[in-house]
Amino acid sequence: MYAPLQKALRELNYETPTPIQSQTIPPAIEGADILGCAQTGTGKTASFALPILDYLGLEEPNVISKRPNSLILAPTRELAIQISDSFNEYGKHMRFSQALVYGGVGQGKQVAALKRGVDVLIATPGRLVDLMQQNHVSLDNVQIFVLDEADRMLDMGFLPDLRKIVAALPKQRQSLFFSATLPPKSRSLAKELLFNPVSINVTPESPSVERIDQKVMLLEKGKKFTQLDEILSGKSAKRSIVFTRTKRGANQVAKKLDAAGIRAVAIHGNKSQNARERALDSFRRNKVTVLVATDVAARGIDIDGVSHVINYDMPVEAESYVHRIGRTGRAGADGIAISFCTPTEKAELVAIEKLIEQSLDCEEPFGPIRFEAAPKKGSGNSRSRHGNRGRRHSGGNTGGGGSSRASGKRGGQKSRRRKTSSAR
Repeated sequence: MYAPLQKALRELNYETPTPIQSQTIPPAIEGADILGCAQTGTGKTASFALPILDYLGLEEPNVISKRPNSLILAPTRELAIQISDSFNEYGKHMRFSQALVYGGVGQGKQVAALKRGVDVLIATPGRLVDLMQQNHVSLDNVQIFVLDEADRMLDMGFLPDLRKIVAALPKQRQSLFFSATLPPKSRSLAKELLFNPVSINVTPESPSVERIDQKVMLLEKGKKFTQLDEILSGKSAKRSIVFTRTKRGANQVAKKLDAAGIRAVAIHGNKSQNARERALDSFRRNKVTVLVATDVAARGIDIDGVSHVINYDMPVEAESYVHRIGRTGRAGADGIAISFCTPTEKAELVAIEKLIEQSLDCEEPFGPIRFEAAPKKGSGNSRSRHGNRGRRHSGGNTGGGGSSRASGKRGGQKSRRRKTSSAR
């Protein structure tokens, strides 16, 4: 691995790679296409950032007409910013340029950065397509393409934009595809993008997080805030994320928590980019102890030390439950996930238990709750269950977010990255 990159990893005290890193980084450095499936918080960013930086350092590719050499797509602004921060950390002893492209802010600074020329472009799909249509960016020099959180992108309706972006990429390239889950839509997209990929799946048999204490509180809707206030006022709730179904709900819950003397801030898609960044920064710095968020932020929040995740509203899609509770129990720490389930949310609870293949422990803090299926669904009364590139790799382990540095040297080798074909 490139020596300045090794130096940065040593300074970051990265010693032992996570499973996704140890299985992904060597074949990625060799130039193989990657199909990686792993939950959030497992170190996926380092799995593609380190091979890209190693390539930029050792192969010294030229930026043709200032066009980007590597492209990373992320579903949210927050995740794009975090990826950029990781590149800055890992590449702090290297000379390379990067640009961040995302919506919610003016495009002037982004266009200026692209005109100067960049090695690495990190973007959200919508803004990137806008800039492509305005002829501010060309992707015909991209050698390495990364699609991060692919399933989330599809859930957010980005498939049309993804197709436009992929159509503008060279057919000869290396592609790395990462996803927390691989439903049929994601598998179909992966087949279109990847050529003879190395498949890596480090997702446990049960998609729930083992170190997280999960439970459900069965209660009426009008009792939700009372129960939330009680939990967050406890000494164990040091840093908490509360998930609501709607943006309006997030604002209301944050306002009521503030009025109750619990420092809280809301984050969702209607907030400006600056407001979202301020909210996350306040949460990181413990200026507020509660972040109230909608699902759009479920994968974009990468903050250690979250003691509690509370599903104030049950998620509409069962997969979102896994993404939500993955905000706690990170970096080997324990975590607590509590879900509030009302009589009208029984179907969501059943879907979650089916997905994670376990019955969740349930409590009834305000007394027994009768679950009645809606008549239009044609089901009778029932109760919830109680109870869950071609280059030779020169040796050494590599990784990030808990990865080890590579040992060994490259003896002046200048073989070019094998460019894989995405044409089918």
